[in-house]
Amino acid sequence: MMQRLPLCASAAALALLAGCATNPVTGDKDLMLVGEDTELSIGKQQYAPMRQSEGGDYALDPELTAYVQRVGNRLAAVSDRKLPYEFTVLNNSVPNAWALPGGKIAVNRGLLTELKSESELAAVLGHEIVHAAARHSAQQMSKGMLAQGGVLATQIALGNSAYGGLATTGAQLASQVVLQKYGRDAELESDHYGMEYMKRAGYDVQGAVTLQETFVRMSGDKESSWFDGLFSSHPPSQERVDANRRYAAKLGPGGEVGIEPFAAAMAKTKAAKPAYDAYDEGRKALREKHPDVALQKAVQAIKLAPDEGHFYALKGDAYLQQKNLQAATQAYTDAIARNDGFFYYPLQRGLIAERQNNDDAARRDLETSAKLLPTGAAYYGLGNVAARARDVESAKKYYATAAGAGGEVGKAAQQALMRLDLPQNPGKYVQVQSGLDANGMLIVALGNPSDVVLAGLELTVQYADAQGRTHEVRRPVEGRLAAGGQRRIPTGLGPFQGDGQYRVALTSARIVE
Repeated sequence: MMQRLPLCASAAALALLAGCATNPVTGDKDLMLVGEDTELSIGKQQYAPMRQSEGGDYALDPELTAYVQRVGNRLAAVSDRKLPYEFTVLNNSVPNAWALPGGKIAVNRGLLTELKSESELAAVLGHEIVHAAARHSAQQMSKGMLAQGGVLATQIALGNSAYGGLATTGAQLASQVVLQKYGRDAELESDHYGMEYMKRAGYDVQGAVTLQETFVRMSGDKESSWFDGLFSSHPPSQERVDANRRYAAKLGPGGEVGIEPFAAAMAKTKAAKPAYDAYDEGRKALREKHPDVALQKAVQAIKLAPDEGHFYALKGDAYLQQKNLQAATQAYTDAIARNDGFFYYPLQRGLIAERQNNDDAARRDLETSAKLLPTGAAYYGLGNVAARARDVESAKKYYATAAGAGGEVGKAAQQALMRLDLPQNPGKYVQVQSGLDANGMLIVALGNPSDVVLAGLELTVQYADAQGRTHEVRRPVEGRLAAGGQRRIPTGLGPFQGDGQYRVALTSARIVE
C-alpha cells in the first residue's frame, strides 16, 4: 500500500472533521467539502461545454473514438468507484488528457499520436479514471473553498485552446478543474492505482512505465507543446518513473500490450497528421498576422483531409483577417457542412452577418453557437441584433451576459448595456455619496468607475424642513464626469442637523459619444 499524507490529520482539518470523507480508492480519510451530488452535477453539466472550448469532439475518425471508449470502459469496469464514466477524443493537437468530476474523461488527438500501444493508452485512461474515482478534483475544490472561506472561485482561463478564451459561463468551473496542477500525492496515487486497474483489466503494466519514461525525456524540451498540455496539470518526474517501475515489478509480468490493435485504430489519424501539422502552422501564422500564409496552410490541409471542418474555419479566419467577408462566410459555411456540432463555425458566420446587419441570419447562427458554448462574442452579437429590433429588455440581458466574458468583448458589452440602461438606472453606474460640511451644508461626491465620459447629470434631493414638511429639489451638475473620475458637488442645501434629514439620488445621466 502506498504511503500518503493524511489530509484530515492536520489541526485545521480537525476543525472541519465533518468535512472529511473516505476516499473510494484508497480507503483513507480526505478533506471533502464538495458533496457527491454536486460532484456528479459538475461533470454532467460541464462536460459538453468543456469539450467545445477545447476544440470539439474529433469527428474525422469516429472509429478511433469508439476504440478509446472500449479501452476506457474496460478499465472503468474494474475501478473502485462506479460512476457514469464517459470517454471522448478531442480535436486538439496539444498533448493532453483530463477528467472532470463524475468520470467525464477526454483525451486529445495530439496525445494519442504520441502513444505507441494500447497499454500506454490504458495507462493514460487508467490514470484519469483514478483522478475521478478518488475524487481528486473535488479535493482540490474543497481546498479552494477552505482557502476562500467557503467561496469557490472560478476563472476563465482556457489557455490550452484556440477557442477557450471566448467562453463566458459555459466552461468556467470546468476550466478551473482541468487546468489545475495536481499535487504530488494525487499524481502518485493516480499512477499507482491506475496500474492496478490496468492489471485487473488484463493490460501489461509496463505501458505505464514506458509512458512516464517518455514524458520525463520530453520534459527537457521547455518549448514543447507538452508544457501547454499534459505537463501543465500532470507534471512528470523521475520519482513517478521509479515508483511505476517498483510497482510494476510487484504486479508482475504479463498482460496485453496491444501494439497492433493500437496501430490499426490510429491508422487514419496518423495518416491525417501532416494535414493537422499544416493546420497548426496556419493557426500560428494567423496569430502572427500573416493571413496569406495561413490561407496557404489551410488549402494544403484541405487537400490532405477534405472532411475536416477546422481547416475550412482556418480558411475563413484568414479571409476575415484580409477583410474578405464574402469568402470568409463561404468558408464557415463549408466548415458547418462538414461538422454542424462545433460552436465556432456558426459563431464566426453569425458575427459577419451581424456586422452586415443581416439580423435574421445572425440571430440563427449566434443562437446555435451559444447553445453549444456560451460565449461573450455570441451574446454581444445577439444584443446588437435585439437592440436594432428595439427589443431593449432582451438586448440588456444579452449584453449583461456578454459583459461577464471580460476582455474587449466584455468591455464593449458593458458599454452597450450602460447606453441602454443608464437613462432608467443612472444610480447603478455612478457612485453617489453624501455628507455635511462644517456648517451643516449638503455636499455630494460622485464617482464614475466606468470607461466612458458622462454628462447631463442631475441630482434629486428629498429633505424635511423644521416643520416636518418634505421637499424635493433637483440640482443639475454642470460639466462632465470623466471616465474613472470623481466630482465634489456643493448643493447649497442646508444647514441640516444630521444625515437623517435628507436623501440623495442620481436621477439623470448620459454617455458622451
